[in-house]
Amino acid sequence: MTDETTAKPHRSPHWRRDLVELAALFTAVAAADTMADTVVHGPDGPVLLASSAAALLATTAFHTWWARRSGGRSRTPAPAPADAAPGASPKQPGTAAGDATGTALWRMRTTVRDEPGSLAALCTALACEGVDILSLQTHPLADGVVDELLLRAPAALAATDLAGAAAAGGGCDTWLERADAHDLVDVPTRVLNLATRTALDAAELPLALRRLLGRCTIRSVPARSPRGGGAPAEQVPAEGVWEETVMRLRDPSGGSITIERPYLPFTPTEFARARALIELDARLGPRVPPRADVLTLPEGGEITVRRADSGDLAAARAMQERCSAETLAQRYHGPAGDADRYLRHLLSPRFGRTLAAYTATGRLVALGHLLWDGDETEVALLVEDDWQRRGVGGELLGRLVDLAVADGCRSIYAVTRSSNTGMVAAMRALDLPLDYQVEEGTLVITVRLAPARIPALPPAP
Repeated sequence: MTDETTAKPHRSPHWRRDLVELAALFTAVAAADTMADTVVHGPDGPVLLASSAAALLATTAFHTWWARRSGGRSRTPAPAPADAAPGASPKQPGTAAGDATGTALWRMRTTVRDEPGSLAALCTALACEGVDILSLQTHPLADGVVDELLLRAPAALAATDLAGAAAAGGGCDTWLERADAHDLVDVPTRVLNLATRTALDAAELPLALRRLLGRCTIRSVPARSPRGGGAPAEQVPAEGVWEETVMRLRDPSGGSITIERPYLPFTPTEFARARALIELDARLGPRVPPRADVLTLPEGGEITVRRADSGDLAAARAMQERCSAETLAQRYHGPAGDADRYLRHLLSPRFGRTLAAYTATGRLVALGHLLWDGDETEVALLVEDDWQRRGVGGELLGRLVDLAVADGCRSIYAVTRSSNTGMVAAMRALDLPLDYQVEEGTLVITVRLAPARIPALPPAP
């Protein structure tokens, strides 16, 4: 208990206040009556009353005008925030956080301690730099947690500033990369879209893995070399192998799929996602979209262009037998006897996409290949001699370029002999920027593709 007591305030009785109010009222009435008798009965009474009323109205009007004129000049300044330092001026919007209209998207991956409050510390450090976190994924590890964030940061904020903010928030091994509006799609939606594309087309698996895991190199290794001979490829366990920046998974069609990302180690979550996508491909089996287009050539004939797979192997072998040795040498850059060994490899959807051109009588006259070569893409054509320079190769090449653009490829290249004027003419007809490189009679033509259109970035909230 304390020694303090609360004293009740002393209040005067109500009747005393009432008597004072009545006395003041009677006094005012008496004064008003005396003044009215003096003014009204005086010689200038009405004029004096009118003048008094006019003076009161003029005073009121002047006071109102002055209050409006000076009201905006004497506003009381807004109080400083409760957590502001003494003497600090209020923070103006857009000074530290950056202009809301000048922002950039970043992907960040950083490792934090697996303990309560670590994520809150990271978010607070980023917020101090005016960074908005749009999405967040967590990848548990044995000795910590990898947080993957999609950030909207002020455009003036450099990567070193973001890395410094992450370090201040307890993050380590921070990796940063510029993002675009495509990354605004949440991860479950992106994974479902990739699974759908893989289910429709077996050739989508390498591309889906690349989109799922970011910038990486994907190589499909067949069970045996297409050149023939040699020891069989090393067998990969059914559960796959994961070692830091390398994943090796068993290919459902035989052989293995190797995924490398030297700049950033894979996480257990990414390994599980890749395995699930490959398992989906294995359960669905071989599949190629059934679409076929009938095209009319400039000379009037018609051909049917459709996707090809291992089911077209016999027709492809028959076409190669009708091709001259010069045509096969320009396509395969070697002896004609090696051509048949590559066909099964080329027609497999695991290594790319193949378009076939058939005549109305069902005769295969041309093949066009779009081949995944690690993180690059190669294009190749083989047209039967009797059908060359009739527009068939150009039709196939244009469609292969469209497929490459849809798959997000920034460039494609073709390797041929410098004497292959037909291939050069078809590449130039694309009306796209070309780079030429000639070395010992071999010509490499690189086509720079127009980037896919990126949707507009939504405004910052």
